[in-house]
Amino acid sequence: MAANMGSMRILIKGGKVVNDDFTQEADVYIENGIIQQVGKELMIPGGAKVIDATGKLVLPGGIDTSVHMQDSFMNAAIQDDFYSGTKAALMGGTTMVMALVLPEQHCSLLDAYENCRGQADAKACCDYALHVGVTWWGSKVRNEMETLVREHGVNSFQMFMAYKDFMMLRDSELYQAMQTCKDIGAIARVHAENGELVAEVHLESEATHRAVTIANRARCPIYLVNVSSMSAGDMIAAAKMQGKVVHAETTVAHAVLNGMQYYHQDWAHAAAHVIVPPLRIDPNTPGYLMGLLGNDTLSVVASEHRPFSTKQRALGKEDFTKIPHGVAGVQDRMSVIWERGVVTGKMDENRFVAVTSSNAAKIYNLYPRKGRIIPGADADVVVWDPDATRTISVSTQVQGGDFNLYEGLRCHGVPLVTISRGRLVCENGVFMCAEGSGKFYPQRTFPDFLYKKMVQREKVHSLSYHSVTSVLHKSRIKRLKVSSQLKQICQCMRARSVPCCVS
Repeated sequence: MAANMGSMRILIKGGKVVNDDFTQEADVYIENGIIQQVGKELMIPGGAKVIDATGKLVLPGGIDTSVHMQDSFMNAAIQDDFYSGTKAALMGGTTMVMALVLPEQHCSLLDAYENCRGQADAKACCDYALHVGVTWWGSKVRNEMETLVREHGVNSFQMFMAYKDFMMLRDSELYQAMQTCKDIGAIARVHAENGELVAEVHLESEATHRAVTIANRARCPIYLVNVSSMSAGDMIAAAKMQGKVVHAETTVAHAVLNGMQYYHQDWAHAAAHVIVPPLRIDPNTPGYLMGLLGNDTLSVVASEHRPFSTKQRALGKEDFTKIPHGVAGVQDRMSVIWERGVVTGKMDENRFVAVTSSNAAKIYNLYPRKGRIIPGADADVVVWDPDATRTISVSTQVQGGDFNLYEGLRCHGVPLVTISRGRLVCENGVFMCAEGSGKFYPQRTFPDFLYKKMVQREKVHSLSYHSVTSVLHKSRIKRLKVSSQLKQICQCMRARSVPCCVS
């Protein structure tokens, strides 16, 4: 089935092609899993399936940079495996996911990676990539990071400043991990919270500042995850203004909801919103974060998909710290951001493509094979109806879990057709994709979007260093010559019994 679908010829006709930098009226022709032509009055072979996109938008498929599937966390099994999770992603217009591999402390990163690959390869319906967590530090971790990059197509590692006694790295370890990332050309993802103290809002900004400072000292680009507060957002904006190479993502939940949900009289409702970092009490925070997505302070919005059931969350009925924290969102990410971002005027259609797809592709070195509608790109395409509406409900969701954070939210913006690597996988709500038909997508190191500026700065730093060294060397030689001449004069004067002040 997958092979036949992969060889489909598809013509998307009459729509508006939306990339992150421009919109144009154009047809799109797909064959052999690749976008072959984009333009008007295309010459195409016969036998193509024609999709009428009149009045619709044609977008690059979404890329969700933070998902958790087929794993356990805090002694609770996540409610989606790689089949149900990637199916939900495709139904929502996301054609690639990036899952996080979390090795246990003092366990092998390679073993954890191989275990996750085995699970995902058998079940995933769409392309996927893997981040690997650095949950402890030592020479073995450094060596395995190098191996994962060199031999296994991994180009991103996640470090934690929170989760004390579980995954948290000390500042010195974080510095070494970042140095390793820089040396091997990987992306340093950092969860910035102060793990030593209570998780107040100002401590997220403190940890953000500390992470950026350590990265700058290590001369390593940094990618901050789960940005949840206005103060942390301001810290990132200030760092960018100073020229630091900082990129950051927030989650749909943090950009849409606030922490008043925790005061709900229904315990199950309140518990369903427990995530880390927590939703912020200030009702202005979600709109502020959405604005930061719109103005490029924040680069990416992810779902941080990790669904649990009400029964599982009841493990923390008497102690909220034992609630397995995580929420569902991979299916609703695109529609919710369109509704709360585009419909409200905080971003336009091009910026929507940037934060849901293109920026992720650039940061993780997938661009322009992913994240762009151009000839030669992978045929990951979504036909999007900006005028159609759907009401989100747990009763109709494909993703796991028995609660939906956005229950009852009426969203404008609906994916009518989803195409993954040239395969028509979803059309008008009908799913047509085989389990295990997705592929692992190896990622290249040293993405230009992060490292080009850093490499140039290293060159300038090196030139400046050699220039200063050369000047100092010449100055020293000159001083030595002058000193030698003075000594000769002094000796001559002494020989003639003339007082001399130079010794």
